[in-house]
Order: sequence, then structure tokens, then C-alpha cells
Amino acid sequence: MHITLTGNLGSGKSTISRIMSEKYGYEIYSTGKVIREFAAEKGISVLEMNQLMQKDNSYDHLIDDRTRQISLERKDDLFFDSRLAWHFAVNTFKVFLSVNIDEAARRVFNDDRGDTEKYKSQEDAKAQLIERAHTEDKRYKDIYGIDYFKISNYNLILDSTFSKPELLAEVLISEKRRYEEAVARGEKPETRLVMAPARLAGRAAGNLEDNGRIREVDAAVRMRIEDFDVEYGLKEIEKAADEDYEFVIVKGLD
Repeated sequence: MHITLTGNLGSGKSTISRIMSEKYGYEIYSTGKVIREFAAEKGISVLEMNQLMQKDNSYDHLIDDRTRQISLERKDDLFFDSRLAWHFAVNTFKVFLSVNIDEAARRVFNDDRGDTEKYKSQEDAKAQLIERAHTEDKRYKDIYGIDYFKISNYNLILDSTFSKPELLAEVLISEKRRYEEAVARGEKPETRLVMAPARLAGRAAGNLEDNGRIREVDAAVRMRIEDFDVEYGLKEIEKAADEDYEFVIVKGLD
């Protein structure tokens, strides 16, 4: 199966993509790569292609169609780093990379993202990230009729708030293997949510040291644009956080 990766702004998608390429040998297909291919076919620069796309929304649908085409034609392992590839690509393991909004704001504020993405403060970054997420969510509903923040759209929700990207990539590969084995047995697996218990409990990371320890707990959460709400099982989540578990497996409710 191919892999599609999407998720919160500031969650570390580009870093995960790089690791998947360098360590696991996946060819990365991003929206940017598709745009470069279109530009080459037209004999124009990437800048000129981007300018065309700003004037004509039909290019969005061309990218969507190309994503589907690539996923159908290629039999080797591909890794799609794209906001909506999970919706258009075929035969994929769909991953949503999640991060706490405050940590996302800290990351993007401290990153050098060029002149097109500047923030006055970390709070300004947080406000802009929330606004962008709401804007994108509305756009996806208006154009495609899809709910971007619906848990059941994905096979894996993976929390990047406290864990290093290398460990997250290992978890992703492990969860993909688990999913494929279940499908091979004729099962239809539910979405797996691999979350940081400290995050769900509203705490700091604790003494994780990338231990990778995972515990399945009787708890359920709902995903909102800004963060997750714990519906039940908070005490079990807090216990896992007290014992420095890096992740818990919880149930997702749409």
C-alpha cells in the first residue's frame, strides 16, 4: 500500500517525509512535485505555474486527478505528502499527523519560513494557525464536501507533540504493517489513535526520553480543529502519563 500523510500545520510532515525517503526508501510525492511536473509539461517555470493556479481553481482538480492517476499506475511504495491525497489516492494507508496547537505555534514561530510566513509572536502564530485551519476546513467542505477533521477518514492518527520524528516514522511503519496484516485476514480495522497521554492530560512531556512505550487504554477522544477533547477515560490517560508512557492507544469518536 502507498502512504498518504496529512495533518495539522506545524506537525512535522516534511520532516517525516524526509525520513521516510532517506531511511525507508519511499519516493515522496508532494503537491509541489505534482506542480513541478505540470510546469515541465507546459514548458513554464514553477513560479508561472503557481501564478496560473492562483487565477484558475481548475488546477486544484488537475492535481487531485494526477494524484489518483499516480497512485493507480505505480505499483512500488509511494509516500504522498499532501493535504488531500488521502481522499484521492487509491490503495493507501491514510495517516493524520497531529500536534498540540501551542507546540505547533512554538515550532512555526521559531522556524525560518521565509517572507511569506511571518509572525509577530508565538501567540500571533497560534491565532494565525487556528484561522488557517478553519479556513482550510471550510474550503474543503465547500469544494469537495469532505470533513478534514473527521477521525474515520484516516487509518492512523499519530501524535507528534512530544516525540522525535525518527520514532514517529518507526511507529508509522509498524502501524502500517499491522493494518496490512489485518486487511489480509479479511478484517476492517478501525482508526488507530496513537496519542501522547501527557498531551491529552494537559501536561508537559515528563521523562519520556523517546522510550516508545505504548499502552492501550479504555478511553475515547474527539478531534476538534484546535485540539482533542477527552470524552471518557481521563484517569487511565493520566495514569499512563504518570508512568511516562510515550503513547496511548485510544478510541476516536467522530
